[in-house]
Amino acid sequence: MEVLRPTLIRIGGRIYRKNIIRQQSYPNEEEDDFYAGPGDPTDEPCDAFMVEETERGFQCAVEVPSPLYKYIIGKKGETRKRLETETRTSISIPKPGMEGQIVITGQQRSGVISARTRIDVLAESFRKKQPFTHFLSFALNQPAIQEKFLQFKEEVLEKCSKDHGVNSSLFQNPAKLHLTIGTLVLLNEQEIQKACELLQRSKEDFIDKTVGGKSLTVEVAGIEYMNDDPAMIDVLYAKVHMKDGSDKLQLIADRLMEQFVTSGLLMKEWDRVKLHATIMNTVFRKDTNFEEQNNTTTGKSSFKERETFDGRNILKNFENFYFGELQLNSVHLSQRFSTDSSGYYATSGQLTFS
Repeated sequence: MEVLRPTLIRIGGRIYRKNIIRQQSYPNEEEDDFYAGPGDPTDEPCDAFMVEETERGFQCAVEVPSPLYKYIIGKKGETRKRLETETRTSISIPKPGMEGQIVITGQQRSGVISARTRIDVLAESFRKKQPFTHFLSFALNQPAIQEKFLQFKEEVLEKCSKDHGVNSSLFQNPAKLHLTIGTLVLLNEQEIQKACELLQRSKEDFIDKTVGGKSLTVEVAGIEYMNDDPAMIDVLYAKVHMKDGSDKLQLIADRLMEQFVTSGLLMKEWDRVKLHATIMNTVFRKDTNFEEQNNTTTGKSSFKERETFDGRNILKNFENFYFGELQLNSVHLSQRFSTDSSGYYATSGQLTFS
């Protein structure tokens, strides 16, 4: 990080500077420690949150999901102690695993504000480093699509299995075929509920106006790859588009992404959602117990490096492969590493628009 060009973090409409002073180690993790020094914008009074005056001084409460407590406490409590010393406050944090409010108390209002802002910066910074827990998607696992996908898999293995890295473990589970709109880090039930409510509001806000109460007729046809070299592919996907040539599917996906980004539940990576259905992925190259070995707590892979595959012959022979047509009438808030009785990802929330 350049001293004159530090990383900036946007929280609640305000922008803060992230200063790295040393590395702190947690079990199985290496994270940055943060410091907001004298004269930093974090010390300036602001009206972004409520500070209550009490008989003993001033007090402010902040909602932080319990998985982020350890980053505010720090190794052996060092981060909390430093925050308390530098802001002349007392910071009360719920016990690990218990949801609740972090309460900041102090004699000076400015100190309480500074401590609260620094906690916000810490929480937001380390949230971005958490593996995603949920994702918004359109399910594409209708029987006809699954059947064509299995045909595609069979023909690819028949014609291309001798190509470098190509084997059956690369293929998506047909029961999990989907179109991803965006990924989310939801760390407690309150955040999941907020996401579900936001998804339902989108129906009235813009989806009904876009689809008019009708389902979307889409086609899954053609294949493409993510990187620049077809001889070294990590992700191969099927292209998805509206059968009538309209941009309704793209509009809905983009508006959903924008709405969740504005709410703070989703981080914006691209200007538009890339409409695609992953059908081959080197991250699938695993044992059958992969999802159990790579749990929702860490979300980390059991192997060190992904091995690419040579997809040139696949692209040559199956560039225009037709997977079929289907009706889309719902958006799912799906849980990563969890499945329902049908084999699809378990659903935390669902919006049906036809």
